[in-house]
Amino acid sequence: MARPTPHSHPAGGPQGAEFTGQVPLPPVGAPLPGAGGQVPGTGAATLAVLLIGPAGAGKTTVARHWARRRRVPTAHISLDDVREWVCSGFADPQSGWNEHSEAQYRLARRTCGFAARNFLANGISCIVDDAVFPDRPVVGLGGWKRHVGPGLLPVVLLPGLEVVLERNAERSGNRRLSDEEVAAIHGRMAGWYGSGLPIIDNSTYDVETTARVLDDVLARAIASPPAW
Repeated sequence: MARPTPHSHPAGGPQGAEFTGQVPLPPVGAPLPGAGGQVPGTGAATLAVLLIGPAGAGKTTVARHWARRRRVPTAHISLDDVREWVCSGFADPQSGWNEHSEAQYRLARRTCGFAARNFLANGISCIVDDAVFPDRPVVGLGGWKRHVGPGLLPVVLLPGLEVVLERNAERSGNRRLSDEEVAAIHGRMAGWYGSGLPIIDNSTYDVETTARVLDDVLARAIASPPAW
């Protein structure tokens, strides 16, 4: 599939690293310093986050929890939820990854990116969750960076395999995978180690603790963005 070409900008509008499509991405604000000069997480910063992880990592639950508890407007966008907007003709990747499931994935990612850019343009932060693979360009970081913008902050949520298997067993419907699939996905996700992206092992954390750790990791990423 050909790489999409940039859209034109309004007359006289700049086109550069801070622009994606027609929507300018606001600059990321620095976290507000707290007492004693300490930084209380991301503070009031407007930012775009991509939370990566295998099935059962808890990324959707954590993303929603983090978004709800920020003191500034923040939206949560789940790639899986958007994919499942397709009712009749849904190409379930569990039935085999083919041209139809890939096309629907790409469409869902573009839709998420469009929504994220519009939230950001209106001063609303957003966090998107998706199972992005380090060794598979089709479902890789490049598409997210292209659709959301260079200010996107990716974080990997990667608990141990036993924890992921246990959490997956509690799922139902097409969100529940076989143990073999979960193990295979988890093994491929290990490729993020050494990538330079921040990784959170939430094997022993509850949702509240994981969200707090995520906020601290993002505060450090704002100060020193990862190269990706």
